[in-house]
Amino acid sequence: MHLSRLSLCLIFVCLCAIESQANINDDVPLTKLGSKSGPTLKFFYCYSCGYKKVFEDYVNILRQKYPELQIDGENYNPPGANMMIAKGLGIAKILVIILIFNKINIFQWMGQPQPFWWQWCLENRLYSCVMLFFACNAAEGYLISSGAFEIHFNDVPIWSKLETGRIPQPPELFQIIDTHLQMLFPDMENGKIGLNN
Repeated sequence: MHLSRLSLCLIFVCLCAIESQANINDDVPLTKLGSKSGPTLKFFYCYSCGYKKVFEDYVNILRQKYPELQIDGENYNPPGANMMIAKGLGIAKILVIILIFNKINIFQWMGQPQPFWWQWCLENRLYSCVMLFFACNAAEGYLISSGAFEIHFNDVPIWSKLETGRIPQPPELFQIIDTHLQMLFPDMENGKIGLNN
């Protein structure tokens, strides 16, 4: 009986991991302008810091001033092992919650005496699962929070919040984009790129 429950729990954890990986890979940029092959502006932002709203605001502003630009955005994944640790912690969290909810004593399977804290978790299932869920979510958020708001023009970095410590003001960004557009299209008039010429 316990073995079939554990098998179901492991299958559930695997399915959750596969779905979370699929959600990461299915991140479709919100602002792709179609098949135009003009200059591109790419934003890499910290989703867990709440910068997605800032990105969307910038997209609305930039579309009005530069309709020819192709604008993309995606989450900035932190460097190093932080992302892998956060994913592992998420899977472990789900597995432990399933074990607690099903009152499975894993220490008995390992031939070890049951610690008092595991007994407390089994006796207070709802409280311990909620506490574990929120504690692990906080740890995962801390691990993947980068604070990034990076901007690339044609794959060339033009702004880095990680280096400057701040997000650019719209006039600053306009000036940077105008400079890069002027270098690409020296005959540009009044901010019009002229892709069809």
